[in-house]
Amino acid sequence: MVPREGLEPPRLAATDFESAASTIPPPGHISAGRFVSGLDPFRPPFCEPPNPLRLAAMTAPARDLHARSDWTREEIAALFALPFPELVFRAATVHRAYFDPAQVQTSTLLSIKTGGCPEDCGYCSQSAKYETGVKASKLMAVESVLAEARAAKQAGATRFCMGAAWRGPKDKDLDQVCAMVEGVKALGMETCVTAGMLTAEQAARLKQAGLDYYNHNLDTSPEYYRHIVSTRTYQDRLDTLEHVRNAGVAVCCGGIVGMGESAEDRVGLIHALATLPVHPESVPINALVQIEGTPQALATPMDPLDFVRMIAVARITMPKSMVRLSAGREEMSDETQALCFLAGANSIFHGPKLLTTPNPLADRDRQLFAKLGLTSMPLADTSLARPA
Repeated sequence: MVPREGLEPPRLAATDFESAASTIPPPGHISAGRFVSGLDPFRPPFCEPPNPLRLAAMTAPARDLHARSDWTREEIAALFALPFPELVFRAATVHRAYFDPAQVQTSTLLSIKTGGCPEDCGYCSQSAKYETGVKASKLMAVESVLAEARAAKQAGATRFCMGAAWRGPKDKDLDQVCAMVEGVKALGMETCVTAGMLTAEQAARLKQAGLDYYNHNLDTSPEYYRHIVSTRTYQDRLDTLEHVRNAGVAVCCGGIVGMGESAEDRVGLIHALATLPVHPESVPINALVQIEGTPQALATPMDPLDFVRMIAVARITMPKSMVRLSAGREEMSDETQALCFLAGANSIFHGPKLLTTPNPLADRDRQLFAKLGLTSMPLADTSLARPA
């Protein structure tokens, strides 16, 4: 990565961060020079006592700058419990250790085979189980997909993602998908595919075709999963991720929030992702897009600041990953998105649609980037997130 001259502040070494973190007083602490008594004069007496989770997170040695897969649920819960300014500051510090905070990677996602999926994912417009108005279509022709990829590259995307609504691809369909991957690679773009569950042999074929990333989300916590999907197990998803990793393809894996899950379930999702043997190179965090006809159509929208917290904790626990501000941006204010970028999001989907759901138009994203001083991440800089 090439720093933006004159704009990027010095990055802290891990020891510097630990030293700085050790000076942060816990909630309710009265620093030297202030009147010391049993009651902090700057803390209203009706406030609740300091949250022990917050206290632990603010006073523990900071290991945040190092990628690790031994996170405990208690540690992750402590991060979520931090005061919002402290959490965002810590996430921003981790982000700057590995990435230019003013650069955002841009991808375009195309539905290459829409609708008719036999799965019953409770949020999905493409499930054949629900009446959503989405009609099933056949797999697109290779040249049609490549035309879309050329347009995406011209619009500024560096990664082209292809999604097929299957439980898992048939071998004859995989041949066509491999041809798409080869064609997109020839355009000088990164490639990503999401097509359901894979066998080890299928993952190896995609790798041979030149696939860079395979997306397969965990969706939610292991405990809440049964309330969202019943047609495949959590272990099925983990098995596909293992096949992808073993084939040498980078993993794109995240989840969806705002589906009625509890705060503990959000902790559980981050824990499941951050304790994988190797962190996903790309972590999409999706805000539920409510789709009429699906079981999640009436879910209560998530508080925007809670969504920012999700981004921040993902950044801290998976410091080297691309954290993608994914579905749901169409409903987000510029201010919410700005906070997400500040908290460590450094990837978006660019283009009017995410499979079948709306996404901000290119002009809106360009205006937002201009207001925030953000630029698109050069393709070479995304290599940090790919396996060697």
